[in-house]
Amino acid sequence: MLPETAWLSFAVSLYVVATVTAVLSAARNRASYTGVLILVALALIFHGTAIVLRWERLGHGPYVNLFEILSSNVWSLHLAVLVGCTFIREIRPSTALVLPVLQVLVLWLLAVSPIDSPAPVTYDTIWLAVHVWLGKVFLGCVVVAVGVSLVVLARRLRWGFERMPNDAALELLAYRMVLVAFIFESLMLIAGAIWAQDAWGRYWDWDPLETWAFITWLSVVGFLHLRATRQPTPAMSAAIIVVIFVIAFSTFFGTPFVSTAPHKGAI
Repeated sequence: MLPETAWLSFAVSLYVVATVTAVLSAARNRASYTGVLILVALALIFHGTAIVLRWERLGHGPYVNLFEILSSNVWSLHLAVLVGCTFIREIRPSTALVLPVLQVLVLWLLAVSPIDSPAPVTYDTIWLAVHVWLGKVFLGCVVVAVGVSLVVLARRLRWGFERMPNDAALELLAYRMVLVAFIFESLMLIAGAIWAQDAWGRYWDWDPLETWAFITWLSVVGFLHLRATRQPTPAMSAAIIVVIFVIAFSTFFGTPFVSTAPHKGAI
């Protein structure tokens, strides 16, 4: 067993324990989620070590094949939840809803073979790294917004979360997170276009991934426009944010691996 595999195994175990702890804390209406955040932080340290070891061994970042992309996004999305809940204490109970969502990626990661793939020549540019990390910040902001939005929707089913702020305050917070996400997604598309020009001699070609990235951007723009002009209810805003996440999730983790276009993420 490679050392990186052992580190990843420890990390996965901690992600699962953190998720179970968060769910139990919410079920018991606990006020403190410090233990959950500590578990997530430890998991990120173990997982980050695994990513660095693989990076050093292969000589390229975690963005070539499906295993690497899933692994790096599991790490970055858990980091987004940790950062959000560290600085905004009021949303910590949302970990009981958002961490189970992230475990879908964790389970998917476990089902994928950790094969070694060489990096294509077109990946040898700083613009790829900029494009990738801007995308991670975008999706991380959306995940934090989704966690808050799921609380608003869960309250409609009388699932508790009384200790959190009221729906209007949560909706405002989710809106602000989506607004930040919009900025990073726009920058991600610009960086991706520059990379595409370097790699394939064109800025945009409407391949499946580019098309769905634009659809994701339009969904965010549509929500921001609706929020500014129609003032939807907190529940409606929450539902739309969940839809945006589903579209973004499909764009990031679906389209690149079923498309045969040159832009595909898996090789």
